[in-house]
Amino acid sequence: MPQPVDGPDRIFISIAAYCDPMLAFTITSALTQASRPERVSIGLVEQQWPEACVRLPEAWQAQLRRVQLHPLEARGPCWARALAMSLHQGEDWFLQVDSHMWFEPGWDERLVCWGRRCAVQNPRSLISTYPNPFTMRGGEPVAQVVGAELLAFVVRNGQQFGADHPVLMFEAVPVAGQNPLPAMHVGAGCFFGPGRLVNELPYDPFLYFHGEEQAFALRAWTRGWDLFHIPGMPIYHQYVSEDTARPMHWAPELDAQRLVRSAALSEAANRRMAALLWDGADLGIYGLGTARSLADYATFSGIDYGARALAPHAFKSRYGY
Repeated sequence: MPQPVDGPDRIFISIAAYCDPMLAFTITSALTQASRPERVSIGLVEQQWPEACVRLPEAWQAQLRRVQLHPLEARGPCWARALAMSLHQGEDWFLQVDSHMWFEPGWDERLVCWGRRCAVQNPRSLISTYPNPFTMRGGEPVAQVVGAELLAFVVRNGQQFGADHPVLMFEAVPVAGQNPLPAMHVGAGCFFGPGRLVNELPYDPFLYFHGEEQAFALRAWTRGWDLFHIPGMPIYHQYVSEDTARPMHWAPELDAQRLVRSAALSEAANRRMAALLWDGADLGIYGLGTARSLADYATFSGIDYGARALAPHAFKSRYGY
């Protein structure tokens, strides 16, 4: 494998993995399917039992920056993603993915091309979606395409704001189109943008899991970033099912052994979400920006945090469903 380069269009991939049996597959897919693998570097936070840590070819070590942690020391996805983001070293592009992904050949060229195209509209542009799923059959990945063109975020049907926190669930629905489509939301398991986002939008380590995507999307949007969907996202995601179960940070057996348990982390995160989106709290670099307001976002998305209300165009009807 060639050594990493210092030239233009270097890509940093952020991966936070928790005892994930698909981690080696994900890294291998990213590096072997890239058109120019020498420009790809990976920042990995591997939360794994020492004897089970992933072993990768020696030729890839120069492209890998790794933090290894015992699973009992883990504090949830957002904390790990913040650590992984800190391993960025000035690469031109930033890609955050989950640790159970499959990459199409030439994914790097395609994402950079789409990134440049979106940057014409706004140099602060993020590309994201919930990618099409894949499964493993006979040891080989098989795509299960839900939407061949765009997959666009909407609030999941039946959702409403809770009494004590603003966390919502989203889904991605197929939309026809061959051009970048403005988005209301960000998927934490797949987003791509210029490397400047590391300084402008550092990941909030004090969130836990649910709500992280809303917080990141709102922080970006109110700071003048535009969010986009692109047709043909060249990355696939292995979603949890009966056949693809994997360890979770909140699983009771290990959670009971931690000094700070997942329920406490989740409750603290919900309070932080309420402070951010309902109470107008000053969270510093982890807070909202001033380029756009939450009222502007309500008009755009149909999600009105001020009124704690959801308009019809926050849901599937936004795209004619």
